[in-house]
Amino acid sequence: MNKLNALILIFAALLFTNCFEDNDDIAATDNDINDFVYSGMNIFYLYKDNIPNLADNRFSNNAEYRAFLNSFDSPFNLFNSFLYQPDTVDRFSWIVDDYLALEQQFQGNTITNGMEYALFAAPNSATEGFGVIRLVLPNSPADNAGLKRGDIFYAIDGQRLTNNNLRTLLGQDSYTLNLGFYNDKNTAETTDDSIDPLNEDIPVGKVQYTEDPIYDTQIINVGGENVGYLMYNGFTSGSENELNTVFADFKSNNVQHLVVDLRYNPGGSVSTTAYLASMITGQYTGEVFEKLIYNSTLQNNNTDFNFASKLDDGTTINSLGLNKIYVLATGSSASASEGLINGLEPYLENVVKIGSNTVGKTQASRTLYDSPDFGRQGANPSHTYAMQPLIANGVNKNNETVPGDGLPPSIGFEYDENPLNYGVLGDVNEPMLALALADIEDSMAKFQAIKSKSAQSFKLLMESNELNPLEGGMIID
Repeated sequence: MNKLNALILIFAALLFTNCFEDNDDIAATDNDINDFVYSGMNIFYLYKDNIPNLADNRFSNNAEYRAFLNSFDSPFNLFNSFLYQPDTVDRFSWIVDDYLALEQQFQGNTITNGMEYALFAAPNSATEGFGVIRLVLPNSPADNAGLKRGDIFYAIDGQRLTNNNLRTLLGQDSYTLNLGFYNDKNTAETTDDSIDPLNEDIPVGKVQYTEDPIYDTQIINVGGENVGYLMYNGFTSGSENELNTVFADFKSNNVQHLVVDLRYNPGGSVSTTAYLASMITGQYTGEVFEKLIYNSTLQNNNTDFNFASKLDDGTTINSLGLNKIYVLATGSSASASEGLINGLEPYLENVVKIGSNTVGKTQASRTLYDSPDFGRQGANPSHTYAMQPLIANGVNKNNETVPGDGLPPSIGFEYDENPLNYGVLGDVNEPMLALALADIEDSMAKFQAIKSKSAQSFKLLMESNELNPLEGGMIID
């Protein structure tokens, strides 16, 4: 056999596999799972052409192929060996050994205490850190404990946060937050600033929680015109009808301006992204919103996602017909969030981006199961491994991708959230929303006053989403 193409490779691998039986009494061996990993990556991986070991003619016979699989002591190591420039290009592919938990997460069901936070280096300390809560989910343990956006914590379970213990302390299922405050000693100098105890301790535990991705909506009157505000924290498949209801309210209230808050949105379903774009617009039905481009051997899979007039269930989409929107985005805005911006920019007169650079992830992924067609149905019951590799590049109608260093804010609209002045999400005085409203009002004085309160020079150590790296993405349903 001089050349094994992808499908022959799968067939041959199955012939020589003894434990790949559809029997839940037999556990799959690492070699069996390695065969699944190789087969899936050989067919679907976006960067297959850049990985010599994934070439269709890599192995001259099955013995050589089996020897290669046996050289890896775990499916994780084999999978990671295929990632193309994982520090710079493919930072986003992964493999899990429990796809049931992964499926729950994609539906917004996670184990969480309901708070997101950012961790910074403490002032005048080379080792200590402090956390600031940036988001509290409704009716979560954090919410029920009275925690709120802007709360500072300096320790957990009585242990001061340091560069070395952040992940360990925050990775626990339950812990006590020791709240603190930023003490500037009533001086303009920062050399004497510190994070001091507030003598308030809040226990929180993690529970199974289903997040509503629509965190907040508002209709705000500015100069006699209505502004719609939507804070959307995840492009969760199935949330389209709820989004459509929000836009029905916007439409009935003659919303003329729209602010879409994606500052903490890590991404999600490509289809849901196209639906939201259709609600914002309405005048481009049938035109290309986003395209997915696959690897060289799967070009027949290339897919266009078009602006639509109806949801999958036939419900008419409530569209605003806008030509300009404001998007609030940060370094936590990724994938489908970036895809929304990138897909709309060729059409709208202006997409005003307020905040900081986004993550820089233009690729889409898909869950691959150990089944004949890599779908969920017929998945091998003897293990629960699944892969989420990058399999396509997301581009707009002009074939433009999102830069690897992210989408920058619009010129003049740069703003880094100040952890000491987060504000209340959805409130007209919350700085990032207030910037959009000031621009709509055409008040340069308000605009400059807000920008002057951007972040101080705090060194960011970590964000809470780094403890949950599998969240979000740009997912092909």
